[in-house]
Amino acid sequence: MISYDASTTTPETSTPEQRLERLGLRLPERPPAPIGAFCNVRVSGGLAWVSGQGPVEASGRLRTGKVGADVTLQAACADARLVALNILAAVRTQLGSLDRISGVVKLTGLVNATPDFADHPTVIDAASTLIAEVFGRHGTHARTSYGVGSLPNQITVEIDAVLELAPQAR
Repeated sequence: MISYDASTTTPETSTPEQRLERLGLRLPERPPAPIGAFCNVRVSGGLAWVSGQGPVEASGRLRTGKVGADVTLQAACADARLVALNILAAVRTQLGSLDRISGVVKLTGLVNATPDFADHPTVIDAASTLIAEVFGRHGTHARTSYGVGSLPNQITVEIDAVLELAPQAR
């Protein structure tokens, strides 16, 4: 697993929105719509709870497959980065700006994988790294990553998040 220290590469005088722009990352105009009776983001107790997001492209196309069989590690990492962008899009849509987040508390990542696939942390690291790049030292978070036998619509990766609201955003 790669250790990532965002403080060495990201100026702390910039905001998450400024870092996103500087990194050349574009968020989807709208986050993917929930596929059930739930919302993408629920704000409660000074935290923003982001429901599990998947690798949904701007066109609505889902990235599907079983990691370790028909999906490579590299492709799964790209899917995890896309999921991180979708998480950020959901947060921005709910709050109006990523600058209303003071820190990232936790990510939980699920990888649709074969029983012998063992690189779940590497896949979810792709999302963790992107989040840390956007939020700087406040983006380093607790995390759980594990493999599952299937995910909704056979998507490759699903990640949820817990973020802390800036005091002025509560």
